[in-house]
Amino acid sequence: MPRQPAITQAMIKAYDDYTHLTLDRRGFMNKLKTLTGSAAAAAAVAPMLAASSARAAMVAEDDARLEVSDITFDGATSEMRGQLSIPVDATGPLPAVVVIHENRGLNEHIRDVARRLALEGFATLAVDFLSPLGGTPDDEDKAREMIRTLEGSETIANATAARSFLAGHEKTNGSVGAIGFCWGGGLVNNLAVADADLGAGVAYYGRQASAADVPTIKAPLMLHYAGLDERINSGIEDYRAALEAAGKRFELHMYEGVNHAFNNDTSAARYDKAAAELAWSRTVAFLRDNLG
Repeated sequence: MPRQPAITQAMIKAYDDYTHLTLDRRGFMNKLKTLTGSAAAAAAVAPMLAASSARAAMVAEDDARLEVSDITFDGATSEMRGQLSIPVDATGPLPAVVVIHENRGLNEHIRDVARRLALEGFATLAVDFLSPLGGTPDDEDKAREMIRTLEGSETIANATAARSFLAGHEKTNGSVGAIGFCWGGGLVNNLAVADADLGAGVAYYGRQASAADVPTIKAPLMLHYAGLDERINSGIEDYRAALEAAGKRFELHMYEGVNHAFNNDTSAARYDKAAAELAWSRTVAFLRDNLG
């Protein structure tokens, strides 16, 4: 059996450039061929860099501890879809969290993350922000292309509508936060700028909001960054300075030696268990403290 090729940082960067900047698969595979030494090795490495839908969920959709349902709600521009997860043993109104996906749309991994968070004592709504375009397709590259066509202000308005829907739900206490990953992390930052009623925001390796917009932020923020994520990290210092100058409540955590998407356990090459577990424990405590 041939030895499995070693994953290098250059390969991870090539994949990050492909999925976030170019969406040129042929160019990506040619780059990977150069880095690995052969087309066969490139073909073996590519699935290790990508997220695998075949990896098992941590919390099954039919977990008896949760009431999980696919729902629709009124967005700002169209009907929106999402997965609502509520702990069945809740004895009173619950704090709630909008869960915002990466640039691959609402896939099984993000649905699973939302169910994990529900088991921590929250009502969660994992929103499909591609709903106005017909919903998340199975083809991840197609989903990334669709994400790029979304109009920014309309997407933020749809996120605000999701927060409002959860705030008015009979099972919640009206206090709603948001958590997002990658593209979703950037949306959390922008939602905090736009929605004064957001209770808390947690952004995993997300693009920062404009420093000029920071003064309007009301919600406390928790910001998780990967030490090797040069593309996203280039905006940290301006954002940090603006948050500090405006007297905003925020926590910024840098996880050294790990990559963008370190929380995504469906990506063998980029997932970092220690960083993911530490960030998750911090996230849950932060949301509990700020949402009641």
